[in-house]
Amino acid sequence: MAAATPPLQGKIAIVTGAGSGIGRAAALRLAAAGAHVGLLGRDVSSLQAVSRVIEQAGARATVAQADVTDRAAVDAAVAEIAKLGPPTLLINNAGAGRSAPFDRMTVDDWNAMLAVNLTGVFHVTQAVLPHLLAAGGGRIVNVASAAGLKGYPYIAAYAAAKHGVVGLTRALAVELAGRNITVNAVCPGYVDTPMTQATLKNIVQKTGRDMNAAREMIESFSPQKRLFDPDEVAATIVYLCSPDAHGINGQAIAICGGELAV
Repeated sequence: MAAATPPLQGKIAIVTGAGSGIGRAAALRLAAAGAHVGLLGRDVSSLQAVSRVIEQAGARATVAQADVTDRAAVDAAVAEIAKLGPPTLLINNAGAGRSAPFDRMTVDDWNAMLAVNLTGVFHVTQAVLPHLLAAGGGRIVNVASAAGLKGYPYIAAYAAAKHGVVGLTRALAVELAGRNITVNAVCPGYVDTPMTQATLKNIVQKTGRDMNAAREMIESFSPQKRLFDPDEVAATIVYLCSPDAHGINGQAIAICGGELAV
């Protein structure tokens, strides 16, 4: 019996923030599913490390450096990846977190969170959308957060930005549905990534809690009392890119162990 064709064989995917965490896990899974993955991010050495893992597994990857807050850099990176052919899968994963009690939050904190987590999604989606349209369709998956669906203490700017990502997802899903493009968001709880580790350190610094108390606080938000694995989120991302998910559109899928159960 012939081996089954990988579900994303021949597709070109772009993953932002692909050097670590959820982005890295998504890139590896997309490559395993047959896609040629464009790895977009700021840290070239991290992207190259992911590329080597993908290529050692017999798949293909292309590294393109860009900060998602820099529209000119984004346009150039997308154009470089598109030399391979039109990208039809976009994973908007790049993000950053800063935590502080709201009364100690600076306007720079606020602007930085919106720039990376929301305006960055705008930049990359606008740059990639013409390629999806030219190809006759595609998939956009935005990595939002459970903080895009509810509130958490100490991350008001981040939560506001991720609520914006969910709103953008829903608006684009309706706008692009007739163009054979689906737009969905995944909304994980706290995931065991370098960004979460940085958030924990910031909570310690800004609130005076120790590291164990800070970790217990964020783990307590989930009924499963744990941080989530990046690969759990990546599995859902790849499913949303698969042919089986064609009818799923405009959804904000929570991956948080029942925290948002009603």
